[in-house]
Amino acid sequence: MDISISLPPGIDALQKHEQLFDALLTSLSKIEEDLAEALVYADGLAQATTRHLLEAGGKRVRPIVTVLSSMLADENVASGLVDEPQKPIRQAAVALELTHLATLYHDDVMDEADQRRGVTAAHQQWSNSIAILAGDLIFARASAEMASLGTRAVKEHSITFEKLVMGQLWETVGPEAGDDPLKHYLRVVDGKTASLLATSALLGALLAGGSEELVEIAATYGGNVGMAFQLADDIIDLTSSSDTSGKVQGTDLKERVPTLPILLLREAAAAGDDSAIKTLELVDGPLDTDAQLIAAVEAVVAHPVIDRAWLLTQQWADKAIAALDGLQDSPVKTALADFARYVVSRDA
Repeated sequence: MDISISLPPGIDALQKHEQLFDALLTSLSKIEEDLAEALVYADGLAQATTRHLLEAGGKRVRPIVTVLSSMLADENVASGLVDEPQKPIRQAAVALELTHLATLYHDDVMDEADQRRGVTAAHQQWSNSIAILAGDLIFARASAEMASLGTRAVKEHSITFEKLVMGQLWETVGPEAGDDPLKHYLRVVDGKTASLLATSALLGALLAGGSEELVEIAATYGGNVGMAFQLADDIIDLTSSSDTSGKVQGTDLKERVPTLPILLLREAAAAGDDSAIKTLELVDGPLDTDAQLIAAVEAVVAHPVIDRAWLLTQQWADKAIAALDGLQDSPVKTALADFARYVVSRDA
C-alpha cells in the first residue's frame, strides 16, 4: 500500500502493530483525499484561494488526534487489532481541519503575516478582502461536512467555532486593566488553538461510540495537547529558521503579538533582571529592518526565559499524558502519549 503520509515521531512507532498502523494510514490518506474534494469550486478564484494553503501541506494534527481518539473506543484497542474508523469519523476530521485552515487565512490578515507553510500568505498574493472571503468559504464547507454527523457533533463544532472567535477577539483587544497578561495569553491560546484539538479528540471518541467517560478523557487530552502545541509554536517562532518552520522567524515579535517568551521576559524585567530589561529595549524598539528584528530575536533566544517557556510548555504536555491514566494500556494510548511528548520536542 503506497500512501505518502508523513507521521510525526511517536505515531510511527505504531508500525509494529500492522493492522492498527494500516488502519491509521488508510484513514489519513482518505482524509487527505476528502480535504481536496471538499474544496472544489466551479469558480476559478474560489478554487485557487481556498486550496492555496491546503496544497502547501500541514501537520494534519487534528485528523491524527481525531482518528487515534476514535480508536480508543474500539473493543480490540488493547491488542492493536482495530478496525479502520468509519466515514463519520473521517468527516469530522475533515471538518475540523477545514475549520483550522480557515482560521489561518483570517489570522494572517490580522497579523499581517508574509508567509504561511512556506508559501506567500493569501492576503499578500491576492488581498485582505479575498483572503477573508476564502476563509469564509472554507468555514462554509466545514459546516457542510458536519451537517450529517448528528446534533451533538454539530453543537460541539458550533461551540468550538465560538471559542475560536472569542480567542481571537481576546488577543485583538488585549488584557483589561488589572488583568494578568500571562493568564490572558493562556486564555487566548485555549480559545484559538486548544479548543479545536479538544473537539477533535472529543468527536473522534464520540462518533466511534465511546462512553461519556472516554469522551471526556479524550477531550481533556486534546485540550492539553493543544495548549502545549501552541505554546511550543510560539517559542519555535523565535528559535527556528524560516526554512525549518515555514514562517518568517520572529513574525510574532515583529507584529508585536505577546507570546509566552515575551510575557516571561516582561515578568523578569519587572523583577529587576537587567538582561531582561536590556533585551526588552530591543523587543520594544523599532523592528522595521531585518537587522533590528534579528538582533531582537537573538537577544530573546539567548535569555533564560526561553528555557522557562519550554518548561511551562512541557507541563501542558504532561497534563495531556496524565489525562490518559484512566485508560487501559494499549498501542493507541502509547502513541497519544508519545505524540504529546513530540509536540514539545519539535523544531517546526
